[in-house]
Amino acid sequence: MKLLIPLAVMIGAYFYRHKLAQEWKFFRARRKEWFYDKWKNWGEPFLIAAVLALLIRTFLLGPYKIPTGSMRPTFLEGDRIFVDKLSYRFHSPARGDIVVFKYPLDKKKDFVKRLAGLPGDHVEIRDGKLIVNGKTLEGSPFGDHYYYNREDWEFAKEGLRIEVPAERYFVLGDNSAQSSDSRNWGFVPKKNMIGKAFFIWWPPKRVKLVK
Repeated sequence: MKLLIPLAVMIGAYFYRHKLAQEWKFFRARRKEWFYDKWKNWGEPFLIAAVLALLIRTFLLGPYKIPTGSMRPTFLEGDRIFVDKLSYRFHSPARGDIVVFKYPLDKKKDFVKRLAGLPGDHVEIRDGKLIVNGKTLEGSPFGDHYYYNREDWEFAKEGLRIEVPAERYFVLGDNSAQSSDSRNWGFVPKKNMIGKAFFIWWPPKRVKLVK
């Protein structure tokens, strides 16, 4: 591997030796014009592309990597996803959305879960089912998963009916047995929401839109 880079440079220099010689003459004869030419043809387009990429990543579309199996089978460990950061600027998150948010106990970490409870909802987990406002959620996506009660978690006790506070959300992992979520550490503030996960772009065999 150490020899490949110098070898590639040597091969490139050989095939482009005439172009390099012309560039060297241009540089020696008219340095200011040479620098201006390189800026207009290389520097300026690169800078514009870098700024656009930064704006897109910050405000429109963000790539994330799935680190754990808490969202199996929707996401697998190592999946790389795109997150829509724009939509929630125009409307509130909806129940069933797969949301990316800043972890309430450590805002340096980003978590991915499914939104189960909206502000004002009453949420209960009973016999593996999710019950919201007295109605059992059947069918996809919630009916596809079994949700576990846990007596050692504050919001996962059997028979507990939770009211989601204003400006807060209740989130759950699809792989309930291996997910630390709102059952454990509580609610996600609205201000912590980053966006909605909607697309797996890596690995190639997993590329697809997600619901």
